[in-house]
Amino acid sequence: MKEGFRQAMAWLHTWAGLTFGWLLFAIFLTGTLAYFKGEISHWMQPEIPARSVSAEASLTVAQNYLQQHAADASRWLIELPDAREPGLSVRWQQTPARRGERGQFTEKRLDPYTGAEVQARETLGGEFFYRFHFQLQMPYPWGRWLSTIAAMVMFVALISGIITHKKIFKDFFTFRPRKGQRSWLDGHNAVGVLVLPFHLMITYSSLVIFMSMVMPASILASYNGDARAFFDEVFPASTTPERAGKPAELAPLTPLLEKAREQWAGGEVARLTVNNPGDSNASVVLIRDSADRVVHDFGRAATFNGVTGQLLGTTPEQSLPRAIAGSFYGLHMGRFADPVLRWLYFVCGLAGTAMIGTGLVIWLGKRQLQHVKSGVMPVELRLVEVLNIVSMAGLMLAVAAFFWANRLLPVGLAGRSNWEVNSFFIVWGLSVLHAVVRRGRAAWVEQLALAAMLFGTVPVLNALTTPYPLGVTLAQGDWAMAGFDLTCLASGVFLAWAAWKMQRAGQAERVNRPRKQPITLEQEAN
Repeated sequence: MKEGFRQAMAWLHTWAGLTFGWLLFAIFLTGTLAYFKGEISHWMQPEIPARSVSAEASLTVAQNYLQQHAADASRWLIELPDAREPGLSVRWQQTPARRGERGQFTEKRLDPYTGAEVQARETLGGEFFYRFHFQLQMPYPWGRWLSTIAAMVMFVALISGIITHKKIFKDFFTFRPRKGQRSWLDGHNAVGVLVLPFHLMITYSSLVIFMSMVMPASILASYNGDARAFFDEVFPASTTPERAGKPAELAPLTPLLEKAREQWAGGEVARLTVNNPGDSNASVVLIRDSADRVVHDFGRAATFNGVTGQLLGTTPEQSLPRAIAGSFYGLHMGRFADPVLRWLYFVCGLAGTAMIGTGLVIWLGKRQLQHVKSGVMPVELRLVEVLNIVSMAGLMLAVAAFFWANRLLPVGLAGRSNWEVNSFFIVWGLSVLHAVVRRGRAAWVEQLALAAMLFGTVPVLNALTTPYPLGVTLAQGDWAMAGFDLTCLASGVFLAWAAWKMQRAGQAERVNRPRKQPITLEQEAN
């Protein structure tokens, strides 16, 4: 019975991993890149200078700018810069939005030191990877549904994998290099066990985040089928006061920062909303930054009178259920992490990506061996071979193309951010055609080599197209910009090594193959 159960779990682990493995590889890779969303966005908008400016100085700059350019607006929104996103963003709404409609805002990016407008190139930056990893570039809500189903399958694969490998810790310390399929299996087991707690946390927390979407039965039962009433109660909308029609000078905003910190026991302000500036009924809402704590605080705010600076109210502490939900959200997003812990998140994410990739390679290799004697490659195995190449090597090519498009597309191009995304999918689509035409090892080597070249030359491309080459950013201490270049260079070296190893293994097989022995499909595919 035990062996039968373990065999059933092995079957479940294998097929769960295969059916969603290609999608999970993309979700894990883009989600891993999203841990450095701010740094990627900074590199993709080099026009925004990285400067160390206090929140008080930045807020003074923003208030002066808005009073000069949007004094008669109904609302101001100010997003303060931080160490990861150096740009100061201001937006204003000229007329109040009608109920149920999204207001029209004018947005400007400012130099937080001088207050000058910064004409940054249009790009999604790191936001593209963040959105793609849970929306898959699909209309709402289908992408979220598909990614959540994939997360459930991943969770099932993890649990069934733990049950299947009864000697899981022994397998972790076992690695037999240059043993073909055995080496791939050892690597799969090692990365799976090494960061298993991370895999379980990331997968389960993603299910918790979208629980209200995939398991709404309790909400619908408690609120008589009105899910909107539930969200209105959990996330109550702030009431915007009406204009009094009496002019009044807006108080300086910088003193409110310290008052808000006192309310939050030292918490920092992420953004501010000023309602009715220049009116006697003005109010200022300061939103707490959740990047300094594991438990994400949904919309913690302090509201002040915009004329007198008097505290009007604060958002109460989160209830226990919301705090639990916030802890899962905070752990999954990793925004609380300092640079060292963020790199650990990144490495663990790469390990999860590698675990999925090695599993796909193992599945294909085992079944190719079964058809060596027949000399016929089944269509379904050829399809899996193409999907393996495209989902791994092809995706790396697409990511590199996304970065290259950011530097090569004209800065003033209409719909520029869309063309960056189009470049990503065009190159990914071309990798499909290449994998269909070039079989097995040749396709792997060529796509990996091209990806290595594109990633490895990103620092050169950056030096040729911007005034911020690697030497300058290192001297200035702009570690976000410099770190991006160095990471791309390291990625290029790794991909070049992978292409070289695969090419060398293929040459060794041809040398050791008997002259009259026909080439097997498994050898050709590898």
